[in-house]
Amino acid sequence: MRWWAGLDRVVVLLCVTEVASWGILYYSLPASVEEITTDTGWSGLAVTGCFSAGLILSAAAGILVGRFLDRWGPRYVMTAGSALAVVGLVLVAAATTVPAFLAAWLVIGVAQAAVLYQPAFTVITRHYGAARDKPMLILTLAGGLASTIFVPITLALLAVLDWRATYLVLAGLLAAVTIPLHLMLPGARHSLARTPATADRTAHSRVITSRRFVLLVGGITAIAFSSYAVTLNLLPLVTERGYSVAVAALAFALVGVGQVVGRIGLTILTRSVSARYRPLVVGLFIAATVGLFAVVPGPVWMIAVVSTLAGAARGALTLVQATAVPSRWGTERLGVLNGAFAAPITALTAFAPVAGVAVATGFGSYAVAAAAFAGLAVVGAACVYLADRHEPWPVEEPTDVRQPARIVD
Repeated sequence: MRWWAGLDRVVVLLCVTEVASWGILYYSLPASVEEITTDTGWSGLAVTGCFSAGLILSAAAGILVGRFLDRWGPRYVMTAGSALAVVGLVLVAAATTVPAFLAAWLVIGVAQAAVLYQPAFTVITRHYGAARDKPMLILTLAGGLASTIFVPITLALLAVLDWRATYLVLAGLLAAVTIPLHLMLPGARHSLARTPATADRTAHSRVITSRRFVLLVGGITAIAFSSYAVTLNLLPLVTERGYSVAVAALAFALVGVGQVVGRIGLTILTRSVSARYRPLVVGLFIAATVGLFAVVPGPVWMIAVVSTLAGAARGALTLVQATAVPSRWGTERLGVLNGAFAAPITALTAFAPVAGVAVATGFGSYAVAAAAFAGLAVVGAACVYLADRHEPWPVEEPTDVRQPARIVD
């Protein structure tokens, strides 16, 4: 067997491409928004609104990308996504009006659907089956480094170049890193990468419209929305308590640290908690940590602890989202099912920061808003519990499976 026929190669390739893709296509904009607004005179709301619009389009495009992934495999879909992302970044650099800037981020949004976590999760799941927990953990831990690596890179580029030249450099870097590595991924002729010809082509529609799927998607969307609405507004929440911006920034940074802890913790938890109950456990954990922001005014060390716990809950949720579909419906039609599952989650979390501000403004307090979002997370946890209640649990691949099926190029 050739050296590139094993899963280890696929995991390494995806780790590298996810770090580059997340770092450049997601975290570069928050790092450069001040430079963009200063140079162009556009408002910060307009610039971030274009970015959010791209995220929302990526949610819708994810469903179609999932179909392509089922049919053609990750090599061609993710490579095409990388190429389109490069085009989008060049358009960002060339944009001279807000509509042109918006169009550029809409192009990037389509590309994000083909290169970020959802297609990567599909590839990992098909290779490892029920033994996917460890490679999923490795992938998400690597992805968690994206902001740590690329925010400083973006800021360093902005220190010596203007923002337009910075985006051209980032476009070249993305092309050099992700296009050749995505071309090394398996093609469509992987025994687990395609839907059998005899499969019912309408089966995925029955799944997507089923009570179980709707409740599961609705529940996890509510949970994720609540988590992001509060944690992405930690700076005003903490400063509202009378603390300095430095303390608020520390709390926000600890959310990122906590995500790593949460992903490792959930992987350990899988040994004792079945996939049926993981969304419920994580949903209640998120509700509790979000609620703590409402009732813990200090001291600083307590805010630090709560921030770390909230990050851990959010990190665990990433893995729950990654495994929710295959653990219930298997790996056939996984691309399209994952795309449909992720679409509302991605779309609404793009609105979460704005929603957090709006709710806090309405209540006159970020702490009260956190309590409201904690209640929404409890509702989400109830939905995921009801989704699986009385439903037969599928028997997955044996958990001692350690190697993927042989890749045929």
